[in-house]
Order: sequence, then structure tokens, then C-alpha cells
Amino acid sequence: MTTMPKRPYTRATFDEAKRDRFVESMMTTVSEGLKAYTVYIGDQLGYYEALREGQWSTPAELAECTGTHERYAREWLEQQTVNGLLEVEDASVPGKQRRFRLCAEYAEALAEPDSLNYIAPLAQIMAGAASPIEEVVEAFRTGGGVGFDRYGRDMRIGQARMNRSAFLGELGQRWLPAMADVDERLRTDPPARIADVGCGSGWSSIGMARAYRKVRVDGFDLDAASIQDGLKNVAASPVADRVQLHQRDCADSELAGAYDLVTAFECIHDMSDPVGVLSAMRALTAPDGSVLVVDERAGETFTAEGDELERMLYGWSVLHCLPSGMADSPSCGTGTVMRPDMLRGYSEEAGFARMEIVPIENPFFRFYRLYV
Repeated sequence: MTTMPKRPYTRATFDEAKRDRFVESMMTTVSEGLKAYTVYIGDQLGYYEALREGQWSTPAELAECTGTHERYAREWLEQQTVNGLLEVEDASVPGKQRRFRLCAEYAEALAEPDSLNYIAPLAQIMAGAASPIEEVVEAFRTGGGVGFDRYGRDMRIGQARMNRSAFLGELGQRWLPAMADVDERLRTDPPARIADVGCGSGWSSIGMARAYRKVRVDGFDLDAASIQDGLKNVAASPVADRVQLHQRDCADSELAGAYDLVTAFECIHDMSDPVGVLSAMRALTAPDGSVLVVDERAGETFTAEGDELERMLYGWSVLHCLPSGMADSPSCGTGTVMRPDMLRGYSEEAGFARMEIVPIENPFFRFYRLYV
């Protein structure tokens, strides 16, 4: 192992105020991180669901209706209150008698899965991203990767829950209608066929079938656990007769040219071979068909003053997306921060004629239309 060349700091250039601000910011960061994990606990135990109606509740009442222990419930209620997530009716009464509630605004964010503002699953994704941290550190040493399955149920389920409301609502109401010709084709006869690549737990496939009553959707994913989750979701949906999920490589030549629309939602940056996946998507597409890739809205270029979204994307990349994408070799090593020019290069290498950014306003995603 080589060592970095030493360039010692001098007291003349040392800014104590800058150091102090950093120390304070790290304390805040750790506090906020701990808050996220307690949101995870409340989400998993059904505490927010139990408190969503806004009724005042004692620790014993919350514990009884959720099947948990009163002492733990009391500690969580107090912790949530001092962190500003809950309200306390009278802080001066003894601990067991204190009554707490969740305000309506936070109830939407923490206990309403159909809301686009539902944010609780982010804490579950965070728990999943941190679960194989020792393996991630080792991957940094060796250049290896950490397979998606190593991140466990929390990563898989958290991602599915986080995107569910957008896939069941925005996808069919705003995203696809923004491409007028695609929207028209999905509504007309003969019934269109859609291939949903990297379908995960199936909510995107279900969402498209719900929005367009004639289409048939085939979802493809190589992760067995995700497909098993998705099959349950499809079976419980009203579109089970028009959606099929497959644990199968979409590059199968038997599927070539069979689909009017081919989609990939928030997954290309995770692929070890994005060019190969895009090539397979192009092969799936009928001669007059369309391809849509939806991925993170990373900045056009790298800047040291990255905004809040860019900082978060790099965090996910370091902990999960890059190690997951490096699990197979060879790997492009894309990571979460896939900028438009990077995808444009991948698409050109995959044989697409051009790439167009669809003008859809969204704080997290960018929408790329690829032309065969």
C-alpha cells in the first residue's frame, strides 16, 4: 500500500471557526441519522399508523394496540417528541401518564402510503443500505462488489414502498401522457404490449396496466425475492389478468421486437452492464415502438457545491448503488449519479439513434426517451 504525499497544514492557514462548524454539523448529522432509524422503528411497529387519527395516546395505550412493550413505547414517544415529530399534551405529568399525538401534516408523510409525500420508506431504505456496511468497506479495499441480495428485505421492500404511490398515480397520469404518441398507442387497438425491465416488486407494471385498460405488461427482473413480492402484489391487484412478472433475462431472443413500449424505472444506474441492458431493451422494441428510461435527476455536471439531492444521491451511491453494480464483473461502475451525458453515451453504444429528455417536472427523476 502506497502512502499519500505529505503536505502539512500550517497554523497560518488553519481556520478554527471552519473546524468548529464542521464538528457541529457532524453532531447534527448523527442526530438526524439516529432520528431516521427511530422513524424506521415506528414505521415497522405500526406506531405511526396507530397515531394517524390524531388522538392523544399514552405509552400504555400505544403499546397495547400495537402489541409492543410499554417501556419501549414510552421511550420512543418521548424521543419523537423532543425531535419534533410528535406533540405532547402536558409534559409536566409523570411519564406513564403523558399523552402524545401525531399531527395531520406528519401523518400524511409517515402513515399514508398512497400519498406522494409518503416518506417513511426512506428510513427503511437507509436501514437496508447500512446493513452490509462491513462488506461495503471491504469492497472499497478490493474493488469487488456487494450483491443486491446482501442488502436484505429492508432495501428491497423500502424501495418498492417508496415508489409505489408514484407508480400507481403519476406514471399513468403524468409521465406517460407527456409523450402524446406513446399515450395514444397505449389506448388504441390492437392492445399494446409493454416490457417493464427491472420491474422489482411490480408496482410500475401494475401502475401502467391500471392506467391503460387494454395493455398487457410483462415485467422482468433477475432478483428472485423481488419477483416473489411482485407476484403477490399483482395477484392482489385488479389487473392480474394483464400483468405477468418473470424472473428472466430480458435479452432472450424469443422476445425480440414484441413490445410497443419498453421501460426501465430507476434501475439502469444499478446495472453492471447498462449497455448490455439497453441493447436488450432496443431488441425488445417493435420497429415503431418506444423506450423510456427513468432515473435519478443528477446534475448535468459535477460541482463541488452539490445541492441537497446530489449529496443524497452520492450517499446512496457510496453505500449501495455502486457496490451493488460492482458485484458482477466486468462492471461499468456507474453508481447512482448517472448524469445525462453518461446515459447518452450508453444509449449510443447500445445502438439507439438518439436520446431525448422528456419535459416532465419532478424533483427526483429525469425522463429519457430513447429512439431505436
